[in-house]
Amino acid sequence: MHLVSFDIFRTLGFPNTTVLKPDQCLRHKELLREADWVLFPEYWQLNALVHGLKCRVFPSVASYRIGHDKIEMTRAFQAVAPEHTPWTMIEANGPVERDMIWDAMAHPFVAKLPKASMGEGVWLIETGEDWRRYCERTDVLYAQEYLPLDRDARVVVVGDRVLTAYWRTQADQGFYNNVARGGRIDMSPVPRVMTDLALRLARELGVDHAGFDIALVEGYPYVLEFNRLFGNQGLGQGTELQDAILGYLKSQTAPEDPDGPTDPTPLWPVAV
Repeated sequence: MHLVSFDIFRTLGFPNTTVLKPDQCLRHKELLREADWVLFPEYWQLNALVHGLKCRVFPSVASYRIGHDKIEMTRAFQAVAPEHTPWTMIEANGPVERDMIWDAMAHPFVAKLPKASMGEGVWLIETGEDWRRYCERTDVLYAQEYLPLDRDARVVVVGDRVLTAYWRTQADQGFYNNVARGGRIDMSPVPRVMTDLALRLARELGVDHAGFDIALVEGYPYVLEFNRLFGNQGLGQGTELQDAILGYLKSQTAPEDPDGPTDPTPLWPVAV
């Protein structure tokens, strides 16, 4: 395989890989057309690469499109797994809609900005003043039921398999489980019901590189969101991620053997 990468850090050590800067995209059109895969482009490059130059990109187009906006992501979850999606209200930001959401949601509840990651742009709404401050910062209102949690699980999907899964325990200040906001990693086994949900969502939505955040409430899993570019804090320090990506790309490049065996064995420890 000949690969072109727009992210030197995420593809460090990949064989037969040409690294370009994103702003060099249109200077190397033939190179990009001839590549087997184009890896980790910026979101703004996607249309030119996929529709203009007919490139195969990794992560998948669905990983980019759905992962770019929490509103679109939540609606995709509601389409394929509404029973595993926390109750969410999404409305235009107007005075009528503000009052409607405030009256409809059980308090406290969670409010989010459509485009944010690492725990940024997420608030626990407990008072009318909390709600007012949030409403002043967004064009679209996104309110979601509050789930009583002291941890959630990060389930990393690469290709069509779960690469790893681990718990993220709550930060000292409470509410946030994100490692970037003070959450801690716990490598205790994650229940299969959580990893199965993440893998089901990834397969049904066509997402092939993501860290899914899954909550467990009285044994029942809920999907919170996924991040297309997940952190590596919970991953091993070896080549496991690189090997998983390259193996998946190779499997999607070479002709498939219809009689070949499939291996459903998970790569991570699970609780049953």
